[in-house]
Amino acid sequence: MSSVPTTLSSTTVGDAGASVVFLHGLFGQGRNFTQIAKSLVPEHRSLLVDLPDHGRSAWTQRFDYPSVADLVADHLRAGFAADGPVDVVGHSMGGKVAMLLALRHPDLVDRLVVADIAPAAGGAVSEFAYLLDSLAALDLSTLARRGEADERLAGRIGDARVRGFLLQNLRADGDGFRWQANLDLLRRDLEAIGGFPDVGGATFERPVLWVAGDRSDYIRPEHGPAMRALFPRTTLVTLKGAGHWVHSEQPEAFVSVLRTFLGAG
Repeated sequence: MSSVPTTLSSTTVGDAGASVVFLHGLFGQGRNFTQIAKSLVPEHRSLLVDLPDHGRSAWTQRFDYPSVADLVADHLRAGFAADGPVDVVGHSMGGKVAMLLALRHPDLVDRLVVADIAPAAGGAVSEFAYLLDSLAALDLSTLARRGEADERLAGRIGDARVRGFLLQNLRADGDGFRWQANLDLLRRDLEAIGGFPDVGGATFERPVLWVAGDRSDYIRPEHGPAMRALFPRTTLVTLKGAGHWVHSEQPEAFVSVLRTFLGAG
């Protein structure tokens, strides 16, 4: 990461109850979990974090999971988790950050929820490479209006929902547009984002819940041994009708699972 201290941006939802931190996936922002967080009020207050190189958080020089986890740890210690451990929910890339946070800073994490990602290399790296290439191919200097970006992307990305998700990163800037996410870094370091680092035999002994989509193959049976080795108190729940974006495709079921797990004694 950069040698200059990196500032993370975050938003709080709710003002009372048990504390929950949400960490988004690649191309995402903390606000992607706004409706989930609102559904947990008043029993929980939530912190929606923009990870480095995403949203309103600062850009860095390179991506690696231990460094990102350490940045999140510093952010939590300085505020949201200053009074003790919190629950952490992470999706995809954010799920890997959440795992590293629990393994490297176990004093900060009470319960861990990992949404549709395993502690392993792989996943749809080629798919994300295609999406990044598609965004990079847009000539922002010739965009006259925001809707034009969607029209141009439609030829490469047919799913309007995916285009809408990606284009949340497009920001008006004066008379033109710019990408809020650090696309150049994300393209360059995509292999690291798709990987999982050696954690040196660390384990996390608190409860961990994996939430998988039954239409996703990001968590497979062969991942079970690694999941249990790092996180001995592992439970896996699969949501029907959900793909990789389990929290947006089946939000009510996702909230129900969260309430049950986070509220367990």
